[in-house]
Amino acid sequence: MTDINQSTGTAPSAPVAQISESMAQVRARARRRMVLGRAFTYLVGILLALWVLIPIWFIASMALTTPEVVRSYPKGVLPFIPFSFDTMRFFLESRGIVPGLINSVTVAVVTLLLSTLIAAPAGYAISRFVFRGRDAFRLSILAVRAFPVVILSIPLAVTFISLGIFDQVYSLALMHTALTLPTTVLVISSVFASIPYELEEAAQVFGCTPVQAFRRVVLPLVLPGIAAAAVFTFVMSWNEVFAATVLTVQNRTLPAQVLVSLKQSGEPYKFAGGFFMLLPSIVFIFAIRKYLFNMWGQITK
Repeated sequence: MTDINQSTGTAPSAPVAQISESMAQVRARARRRMVLGRAFTYLVGILLALWVLIPIWFIASMALTTPEVVRSYPKGVLPFIPFSFDTMRFFLESRGIVPGLINSVTVAVVTLLLSTLIAAPAGYAISRFVFRGRDAFRLSILAVRAFPVVILSIPLAVTFISLGIFDQVYSLALMHTALTLPTTVLVISSVFASIPYELEEAAQVFGCTPVQAFRRVVLPLVLPGIAAAAVFTFVMSWNEVFAATVLTVQNRTLPAQVLVSLKQSGEPYKFAGGFFMLLPSIVFIFAIRKYLFNMWGQITK
């Protein structure tokens, strides 16, 4: 009886309590590590956001004030004081700015349309069909994108002059399409690859043709990704300056026009030009931000 009572007594509860205490400590340390990791992630995100937003804020504050404040030194602590459109008006009234703006919008929109129309079927074919040389084709796309514009610009200028299409808006749009098309194809192909092919097969089982399955099932799912690719294409074409400077003389885009006149211009022109070239990209991204969020949700599911 003594052995049984001793075996069923409360003495063995001490190791159990120690185990529970150690497990609680492990959980507390894991929770602490998770909180520290999340705080570190937020800190890095905030620092990256400030790294991007502070220069934009500074450029905007200088562009939306008077030229006298832009030229003054030292600068004021509070931006936008006094708030004025005089600097922007001075920039827009400068020679070649309005035609350059029209040319930039035209080239970027044409590039967006051509790249999207060509890249959508190419990306679908790469993601859906297995054919000989598919991996080599992907590598060739990357290789084409790897060629610097500095090497291609002079031969292209000679070719454009010989064909009689030098200094034309549509020829520059073709050049930008060639520059942006590899990136657009790769982005759209990855978007198509994220959509299971079983969805198309299920639609065909229920009576849809392949075209109907693509239009009714796949296309609504990939539209956010195509919109994201269109954003990148537009921004790349809008910000491209080297090819636009070499391939145009009279019909320059806005970045090329600003670059050419940068040395002869003062600080108000530079700040207003930088802010004005940022505006279309920011507005365009905000206009389709819901499609970008939808794409992110589809990829993470």
